[in-house]
Amino acid sequence: MTADGDAVGTVDMAAGSSAHIAPDEDLSRSIRRRLGWTEEGEETYRLDKSKVDSITDDEVRLKGNL
Repeated sequence: MTADGDAVGTVDMAAGSSAHIAPDEDLSRSIRRRLGWTEEGEETYRLDKSKVDSITDDEVRLKGNL
C-alpha cells in the first residue's frame, strides 16, 4: 500500500531486506517509476526495505516520500 492507501500489489516472496511484489494490473506508471519498476512485463519486482514505512499482518505500507 502507498502512504495514501492505494494498493501496489501482492508480496510474492520475501527474503532478507527485500521482497518481490506482483504489481496490481492498474498500478499507475508514476508509482511504478517512483519504485524503480520501469521494466514492462515483469511478473514481480523487487521492493527494498528502505522504501517501507511499516509492516503488519495484513499489509506493507510504503513511505510517504515515494
